[in-house]
Amino acid sequence: MTNLLIHSMSEFSDIILKALALAEAREIVEIGAEFGGMSFLLADHAEAQGGRLTSIDPSPKQEFLDWGATRDHFRHVAKPSLEAFDEVVNVDAWIIDGDHNWYTVYHELKGVDAACRRDGKPLLAFLHDIAWPCARRDLYYAPDRIPAEFRHAYTFEGGVFPGISAPIPNRGFRGMGQFACALHEGGPRNGVMTAIEDFIEELRAEGRGIAFAEVPAVFGLGILFDTDAPWGPDMAGLVIPWHENKLLRRLEENRLANYLTVLEWQDRVAAGRRAA
Repeated sequence: MTNLLIHSMSEFSDIILKALALAEAREIVEIGAEFGGMSFLLADHAEAQGGRLTSIDPSPKQEFLDWGATRDHFRHVAKPSLEAFDEVVNVDAWIIDGDHNWYTVYHELKGVDAACRRDGKPLLAFLHDIAWPCARRDLYYAPDRIPAEFRHAYTFEGGVFPGISAPIPNRGFRGMGQFACALHEGGPRNGVMTAIEDFIEELRAEGRGIAFAEVPAVFGLGILFDTDAPWGPDMAGLVIPWHENKLLRRLEENRLANYLTVLEWQDRVAAGRRAA
């Protein structure tokens, strides 16, 4: 069956696996697994390099756990990401695709950076869902895990549209009870890209050479790395052609517009059936 909306981080596998090869990454940590689409590829890479993939996810799908039980170069940490950093050491690369909100992503990046400094490793992180709808709007899979002072008012029923701040009940891009979205878009401490920008600003204020590239497709991929890493220049050469690519951005906008149109058709049909 055709996938109406591709959304897996595995769509970026060509870029990510080439980047991991450039960095000679052996020990890889993945935050957020769900069904494990990207995990399968990361585990193969780690095994080929004589390393290991560690997946941090408090509640992945059973299919993922069944697969993990068959792999020798793999382990699963069944904890929220912010509680798991003490359990991983000497990590060469981080794949971040967990809860898509400012508080979680900002503190994940702080934890990643602290671990890299502790272990004497250059920072190399890949982040998914950095573009719309999560770029400037918090999404919460488990709102109760976010401290109240960092949690925006939210809804599980409302859906979002590009350019419209307030969610619309039972319309638009929405979680159907699986996740909640903030009641407004933009402003401080709201969204994944805002978290990344705040983190980068702090590092650069310390005098760190840090580079960031955005691949504007499939909800957006961010690539964050230390420029003074031995592989830094080669990494820059790999990602620059993808960074803020105008064609990819336009294709993504069109893809999402088409998807939202399909959702509108489905919602109208569902409303008609309820009225009948």
